[in-house]
Amino acid sequence: MLIQLSLIILLAPMLGFLVLIFAGKKLPRNGDWFATGLITLSFALSLYLLITKLTLHHGEAITGTMTWVVLGNAAEAGSLTVPFGIMIDNLAAVMLVVVTLISMLVHFFSVGYMHGDVRYSRYYAYLGLFSFSMLGIVLTDNLLMMYIFWELVGISSYLLIGHWYEKKSASNAANKAFIVNRIGDAGMFIGIMILFASFSTFAFGAIFDTVAAGNLPFNSTAWLTAAGVLIFCGAVGKSAQFPLHVWLPDAMEGPTPISALIHAATMVAAGVYLVARVFPILTADALLIIAYIGAITALIAATIAITQFDIKKVLAYSTISQLGYMIMGLGVGAYTAGFMHLVTHASFKAGLFLGAGSVIYAMHNALHKKNDHHTDAQDIRNMGGLKSRMPVTYWTFLIFTLAISGIPLTSGFLSKDEILAGTLAFGTLSGHWLLPIIGFAVAGLTAFYMFRLLILTFHGKHAGTTSLDDVVESPKVMTIPLMVLGALSLFVFYSFNPFGASSGWFFAAIERPASVVPALMQPATSAVFHDAVSSMHTLAMVLSILIAAAGVLFALAVYQWNKVSADRMASSLGFMYRGSLNKWYFDEMYGSVFVNGTIGITKILRWFDENIVDGAVNGAATVTSRISVVSRWFDNTVVDGLVNLSARLTEMTGTLLGKIQTGKVQTYFIYIVFSFIVLFFLFI
Repeated sequence: MLIQLSLIILLAPMLGFLVLIFAGKKLPRNGDWFATGLITLSFALSLYLLITKLTLHHGEAITGTMTWVVLGNAAEAGSLTVPFGIMIDNLAAVMLVVVTLISMLVHFFSVGYMHGDVRYSRYYAYLGLFSFSMLGIVLTDNLLMMYIFWELVGISSYLLIGHWYEKKSASNAANKAFIVNRIGDAGMFIGIMILFASFSTFAFGAIFDTVAAGNLPFNSTAWLTAAGVLIFCGAVGKSAQFPLHVWLPDAMEGPTPISALIHAATMVAAGVYLVARVFPILTADALLIIAYIGAITALIAATIAITQFDIKKVLAYSTISQLGYMIMGLGVGAYTAGFMHLVTHASFKAGLFLGAGSVIYAMHNALHKKNDHHTDAQDIRNMGGLKSRMPVTYWTFLIFTLAISGIPLTSGFLSKDEILAGTLAFGTLSGHWLLPIIGFAVAGLTAFYMFRLLILTFHGKHAGTTSLDDVVESPKVMTIPLMVLGALSLFVFYSFNPFGASSGWFFAAIERPASVVPALMQPATSAVFHDAVSSMHTLAMVLSILIAAAGVLFALAVYQWNKVSADRMASSLGFMYRGSLNKWYFDEMYGSVFVNGTIGITKILRWFDENIVDGAVNGAATVTSRISVVSRWFDNTVVDGLVNLSARLTEMTGTLLGKIQTGKVQTYFIYIVFSFIVLFFLFI
């Protein structure tokens, strides 16, 4: 029953894609109702599936498999059968609800935001393809099918980011996202092939069982570590982790609802889900690498977000930082907390992007009334004072800001608090204290830059050229999704205890899986780690509240109360401020090293080709030509001369003999007589 439901959930958005891509313009309202209805159906069935799974099949994984492709003769050795398999465990069931919920709300929001777009039906078609691809990643039971859906996510994100391809910046952003993700995906594919070459299977369950039995890739834990890290490279690309994080801010060139979809529950969440799915075979060394990559990413992105002025760019770097938090949580062993932050973050980050979209929509309309086509509707320096004109957007945006800042009574506080407790426990068990230090530092930075964004956008005086009278609240089709997400950003949906997620349903549903790696802890047994987290929980909670409060107060002091001059502070920081403002020059560095480096190498190769290779070829051609001239002379003069001389001698001989051999008997008789006379006189 659940398998059939999952197939409907998976295929419904694909049906929407197929219908709209071919006949969307022929449908009423260009088919937005059709696509929205199908994803709503998927959400309703996903919610039913989650409730059924947790109540009736809590501890078991429900699977269904069918043969998809058979390479070779299935009865003979060496053949390969590629299955299409579905696995529904608690992890997948929760993720189905997250993906379909956010996608559904984005569909509704887009009805207002994208109204009048020249490619409206195509936009909704691509939303369906995007949702189908992400749902495939969630439901599959093997690495090969996951990789196929993984690449479909890449294609659909390319199409959506470049939706307004008339803009050079949008087409460039789409290309950048696609190319950068291919780098991570190449590593992921190699990791998958290491496991397949060792175990002759792609299925998660079979791989886990094989490793648990003591069979390692090429009989080496190093190879298992390498496979885990390489598979994680896919997450580095999709979840925009250092050093492949540079594509995600540029993806803001796509429509704002797409930013909400990409940044909240689909593309970037895929990497975190991948790590959670293969967690049982990750060695301690692989997890340590994952934890530090997540921590570095969280810190770098947070330090960039504090100086950005584009409302969507601030949220983009916020997403990168929060993804780093999730990855760090999984790496230190705080499995449930890391995945819970993915779920809670999906609500408040989708809300933040849709809230930003609401502001941009209102600003754009107000500027349009003034015939102002030059003022940037996304620059927070052109905003301010919007609180009174957009009350629903403001209050929901405030809830989202509190949640991402980790303020009590929000869902973000529950999940972030558990991650920080996990980093403290990990530091106690392993001595890696840099991870909790980075975790708490990022918590303070997050509270600061998010309240900076809130204050500059909604508080104070209006700083733009537009009149506040021209700014109005967005239509209900856009504000209702904000209210739904605002409600879901409160603690009560995850635990009735506002200060402890571990007593809620989520921690009971999503338990940390045991490591199947023989003689390798992750970094310790689940029981030991759980005890360490419990002992650190209160300390982590107090520290996180104090640090978040300090970040909020500092933002208020600078931007609300004007007790500290932001300009003077920026000037005093010098290079640090300029580095943050310019995103630590990653794009410039990559452009110089990789882009210009590649161009430089191609120029060297071109010179080598033209001067060395072509020179050798041309030289060989010249030598051959000259040899052919000599050969021709020798052939014409010597060879042909000898042949012609032989012919002439033969001709002369033939002519001479022709005169002698006349065919007359009398002549021959005279020759004989004459010959006898000559011989007679010679020998006498």
